[in-house]
Amino acid sequence: MTIDTFDAEEIAATVLAAIDSASSIAPISDSTPDFDLDHAYRVSAALTGLRTDRGDRPIGWKIGFTNRTIWDEYGVYAPIWGPMYDTTLVNVDPTSGSHDCPVSIFAEPRIEPEIALRLSDTPRPDMDDKELMTCIDAVAHGVEIVQSVFSNWRFKAADTVAAGAVHGCYRCGPFVPIPPAERTHWVEMLAGFEITLFQGESEIDRGAATNVLSGGPLEALRHFVRGHADYSAGAALQAGQIVTTGTVTRAFPVQAGERWRTELSGLPLKGLDLALV
Repeated sequence: MTIDTFDAEEIAATVLAAIDSASSIAPISDSTPDFDLDHAYRVSAALTGLRTDRGDRPIGWKIGFTNRTIWDEYGVYAPIWGPMYDTTLVNVDPTSGSHDCPVSIFAEPRIEPEIALRLSDTPRPDMDDKELMTCIDAVAHGVEIVQSVFSNWRFKAADTVAAGAVHGCYRCGPFVPIPPAERTHWVEMLAGFEITLFQGESEIDRGAATNVLSGGPLEALRHFVRGHADYSAGAALQAGQIVTTGTVTRAFPVQAGERWRTELSGLPLKGLDLALV
């Protein structure tokens, strides 16, 4: 295939079939060397359309590759994003023990502990951290299971965008409301927290807020807002949406039968305990 014969809908259908069957396909960029982010976000929009047609309702956005410490591992050196759906995000109560989380339905799944933001207004690209905070009414901790329909996680950035930003599913803890009087304190906390990731009782990794584009989740949000006008993946950015801001630790391969949990320090958010199925 050449760029002259590029068909976003056809590629999106191929990607969705691979996602649904947890199978692998060749990176699109292998057969189409000129496949770039502009083409990829057109495929992402077509993929969103296919999922919406079958009943998946977009509820927000996931930002990927915000953690600078994993850029060399994946060969992707800037954040990307794509929609999340009401069928992929599940709210869980961290005080009620372990929660089932599917992984066997995904291709080469990996686990990523993150911070999620809920928008109360549409942020602007020129906003500083304090101004961005006025567009956020609540913050939560979540864990994303990401997947790669490209074997051995071998791809270029445009491939990951076309594949739904490698989103599999999301387990989200409760959103903590942000009173206006506490916004400045939350700006500070979101720049200085840590998340520790455990498999069973063994600590696997520990990540700091500064892993996320140096400045933390608000910096990820700002980068996303700046790029969204050009690469919207077919949907508007608006109040009420959830934006997940990328993994704080490295991403680790997972399989059914394992138990993973997280602990947070520096934020009034509880960790999650997930039994992988």
